[in-house]
Amino acid sequence: MSTSPGLGITFRETMAGPFALGATDPKDGKARGEKARTTLAMHAAVTVRDLDRFVQDPGHQGEIAGHIDFAPLGTNLPASRGVFSLFSPADRPKTKLMVYERAFRAGGKDYYLAGRKEVRDDTGPDLWADTTTLYATLHEGIDKSGPTVGAGVLTLGARDLVRLLKTVDVTGANSMADRARAISTFGKFFTGQLWDSYKGLALGTGWWRRLSN
Repeated sequence: MSTSPGLGITFRETMAGPFALGATDPKDGKARGEKARTTLAMHAAVTVRDLDRFVQDPGHQGEIAGHIDFAPLGTNLPASRGVFSLFSPADRPKTKLMVYERAFRAGGKDYYLAGRKEVRDDTGPDLWADTTTLYATLHEGIDKSGPTVGAGVLTLGARDLVRLLKTVDVTGANSMADRARAISTFGKFFTGQLWDSYKGLALGTGWWRRLSN
């Protein structure tokens, strides 16, 4: 279903989890963060300005704004710029990425938080974990080429997902029909990408049959 030119969508999302300075691997950072009780929260406002272009773009890129909360560096740290992409191709076969990257400043220094969710059909029912788990590294400098100074694992819980859905809004709509088309287009894109990644699981367990009945 094609939407009107300029018809877009926005939503807000918060992911948080154990995070530690000095770690370079997200899983190690999670363990250290749990021990030290240090948590990083990424509050993201995502904007897709043109849904048709977004769906057709192989990288499926949008815009991201918001702020970071991480007690060792500060709270309500605004992001000056960022990168967001949904189900973009990865180097690894049968894998797609959800990319969340944010540049911010704290204590007079530049930092860059680079996070990604890896979506792929591994053995077992991992769809929820793949789409709600962000492996993140913190870099000194203006991009992720800088030295890694922290790491951790951020997650989106069930309650957070409900809150996310409540923030979904349509931009550029002139009617309720426009709004409905935008929601339908984004929904079909999202579920279609999941089907492409997890159809092996679906066919093996038969959950798609239960959904269609």
